[in-house]
Amino acid sequence: MRTLRLVTSLAVAGLLAGAVATIATPASAATAAFSVTNSWGNGYQGQVTVTNDTSAPITGWRVEFDLPASSSISQSWNAQQVTAGSHYTFSNVSWNGTLGAGASTSFGFLVNGSGTPVNCTVNGNGVSCSGGTPPTTPPPTTPPPTTPPPTTPPPTTPPPTTGTPVERHGQLRVCGTTMCDRSGARVQLRGVSSMWLNWETAPYAENLSALRWMRDNWNLQVIRAAMGVEPAGAYLSDPNKARAQVETVINNAVNAGVYVIVDWHAHEAQNNQSQAVAFFGDLARRYGYLPNVIWETWNEPLQFSWSGVIKPYHQAVVSAIRAADPDNIVVLGTPTWSQDVDAAAASPVAGTNLMYTLHFYSCTHGASLRAKGDAAIRAGLALFVTEWGASNADGGLDGRACLPEAQSWIDWMRANGISWTAWKLDVGTDTTNLLSPGAPVTGGWNNYLHGHAPFVVANMR
Repeated sequence: MRTLRLVTSLAVAGLLAGAVATIATPASAATAAFSVTNSWGNGYQGQVTVTNDTSAPITGWRVEFDLPASSSISQSWNAQQVTAGSHYTFSNVSWNGTLGAGASTSFGFLVNGSGTPVNCTVNGNGVSCSGGTPPTTPPPTTPPPTTPPPTTPPPTTPPPTTGTPVERHGQLRVCGTTMCDRSGARVQLRGVSSMWLNWETAPYAENLSALRWMRDNWNLQVIRAAMGVEPAGAYLSDPNKARAQVETVINNAVNAGVYVIVDWHAHEAQNNQSQAVAFFGDLARRYGYLPNVIWETWNEPLQFSWSGVIKPYHQAVVSAIRAADPDNIVVLGTPTWSQDVDAAAASPVAGTNLMYTLHFYSCTHGASLRAKGDAAIRAGLALFVTEWGASNADGGLDGRACLPEAQSWIDWMRANGISWTAWKLDVGTDTTNLLSPGAPVTGGWNNYLHGHAPFVVANMR
């Protein structure tokens, strides 16, 4: 076996918290580094990436380490696991054993307890993976290695029933007309959307404490980062600020273990297709390895032709994403403010793990729009309601809520396994503003719910 490099990513609850430590070893040996991927109160999720640093292919690999007696691995995937007491051996499976020069592959595991691996070896080369005492500085914002993992079969063991949403469900995929998790079980994600990030009154969507609070108190599973594109102060005029806001939401979602929708919040995106291709291509290269990320390539197209305008745009952006991210779900906007899903169903975009956007506001949209959704589902489309409100389509400028019709929509989405994010996490007088004045940025909003928020929260729980 030729020399390998081992990069070990471990989520250690309360201990590592994003710490990174590099072990100095001889050039002929391996290198190892620790970093947080996901953690919860009584355990964590670890990942090991094996890289061939030689100039010739290798045809197999093996990683071994010990865990303290107080910690144990309850589940692993993308490797064959052999356990002997506190000693664990992981070896390649049939589809990830051959690695070309510079190629990488990954396997993951769940640990009960907070103990970290020791006595780590790669193909028999002795390498310490302990990393010493982790520093107390916050976790870095730079993502792990950019090479995305290959599309792999899901683990055959069921996901745990405790932990964060990402810990429970892992990598998501489209299965028929709905969404499934890594074990093949149907998933209906429920959460909230940010305000247009360029117009939010305070950075509610970018606050990690608030995200954790919504996860723990509202049962939020997904947050949508609605990155404004076209207005003054949005992405096209201030891309550095807009990108920083989105990346903050992504990194917080990773830390909190929830899913995140990266939304190109535009109405005439065909006019800035090259910018969208560059944006999504770059983020896919840097974040596409995460199971948390869902891409939304065009929020609400106006009344444009599906086949002549919207579909070609989606094809270009999806191609840029898939060049770096082969498997995360991509949600595609549909004509007429993402209502004409039946038009998309007549000529869907080719590819896998693609879903289509349906938006509704219950004072304006009712059974006739659900009929369009039914037609799209019958044609085989998977739908995702990335934006909705119990209000008029203007977001509720009159303050009115239409809860009986909103309940009809909730029932329809539940029956069809359609995931959703409700509009919008901000303060204001509109029906769809979830928070009332004085709501702290860090969460704790039980006494600050506004408009349709009590209805939204009740249906997340």
